[in-house]
Amino acid sequence: MLATIKKQLKNYNSQSDNSVIADKQSGAAVLLLLHGDPSSPQIILTRRATHLNSHAGEVAFPGGKKESLDDDLLATALRETEEEIGLVSSKIKLLGKLPTDSPLKNNIRVTPFMGWVDSPFSLKANPSEIASIFHLPLHFLLDINHYQYFWLIEGKIQLPYVLYKDYKIWGFTLKVMVDMLNSTLDAQIKLRYPSKKIHQIGY
Repeated sequence: MLATIKKQLKNYNSQSDNSVIADKQSGAAVLLLLHGDPSSPQIILTRRATHLNSHAGEVAFPGGKKESLDDDLLATALRETEEEIGLVSSKIKLLGKLPTDSPLKNNIRVTPFMGWVDSPFSLKANPSEIASIFHLPLHFLLDINHYQYFWLIEGKIQLPYVLYKDYKIWGFTLKVMVDMLNSTLDAQIKLRYPSKKIHQIGY
């Protein structure tokens, strides 16, 4: 599975504009990190701390907003990953980048990068930002029966999600993972998303 993902990512990156790493329109970056058995890898995800002002308690990739000290968006993703989960950049092998997109709740442009983490490695959640760290088997996302929908904003909007253990995964995080599976593994997972951003209808 990993070999196929790497091959398709390489093809995508060779055809796209790699200047996105320094894209001035993208104000944040995240890392979709795989590890484990290359034939059945897992994704490292976090649950954000409940006291945060933004996306509190939600499942997310490690990452965050670009700061002046960051040379580019990849540096942002690597710095934030070390700050949030204690994973140093030397343990990460960059596989490529995924299309820049915006979370449903705001218009900030976020660039996802994809990497592989060799074992052994250790993670430690930064309690000021992260409540917990967990590992999502990639094959879980390939099973269409795991996808459900829920209503938000008093029934005004319906969004897809998956429930893994007690982790509800939805929004930008789910979309990035599903788009990656569709583009690299031809997963053909078709999800319904609203035509408007959540903030446009008063969330």
